[in-house]
Amino acid sequence: MPYPIIEIKNLSAGYDGRTVLHDINLTVYERDFLGIIGPNGGGKTTLVKCILGLLKPTAGEIIFHTLSQEVQKERTPQMSQMSQKKQANANGRPSLGYLPQYSSIDRKFPISVEEVILSGLSIQKSLTSRFTSEQREKGRQIIARMGLEGLEHRSIGQLSGGQLQRALLGRAVISDPSVLILDEPSTYIDKRFEARLYELLAEINKECAIILVSHDIGTVLQQVKSIACVNETLDYHPDTGVTTEWLERNFNCPIELLGHGTLPHRVLGEHHHH
Repeated sequence: MPYPIIEIKNLSAGYDGRTVLHDINLTVYERDFLGIIGPNGGGKTTLVKCILGLLKPTAGEIIFHTLSQEVQKERTPQMSQMSQKKQANANGRPSLGYLPQYSSIDRKFPISVEEVILSGLSIQKSLTSRFTSEQREKGRQIIARMGLEGLEHRSIGQLSGGQLQRALLGRAVISDPSVLILDEPSTYIDKRFEARLYELLAEINKECAIILVSHDIGTVLQQVKSIACVNETLDYHPDTGVTTEWLERNFNCPIELLGHGTLPHRVLGEHHHH
């Protein structure tokens, strides 16, 4: 049976006295690949901020789980060394990796690709200590995995959108998180790397759960295992066999899915919000 990592119960949240999310209930399981979709302003990013601890809910709770010692012992023969280490480092709650929205990134900040990726390990050392040779070797492995060899010392301001995204993805996964959260990754990806991104995510998903937040419905439905639509409330679907009617009911507007090549994308019909 899949083990729950995050349980969200009756959560409400908002800003400046305005409630954005109402009575949200959701469980994220180990090695889940959950797609979160919904209209702009529906509360997707607000939910992510609550999970990351950046926003305190106004009601309800978020419960984090790690594998119990009994479950770990039961699964030890099947678990990779990475997974065992990840559970051991969790310290009472699962570790979270985060790929932020493009709009939150300062590309003028003077930092190299290698420094960006290694910064994902900063929580494991003091402010004054240097990265160990083992940590730097892990950084080199992640750089290679992200296809960024030769760009280690390049400033992030000199990178293409896809290269920057790979660097930030490397930062998010270098600490071997239990849950990887990606917030609108397709907003700054170059199309040449899009297929490779989802190949990488499929590999990463063998080791950790993934929450993918996106407005790109068609692409999400092709990649994820389960789907949740957030539009002030949350409607969960345990697989990706959703109907157009389900999507229209949750988005409150007509939706048509069109396929182009291997990655379809959405078209919204003419609609009005009141």
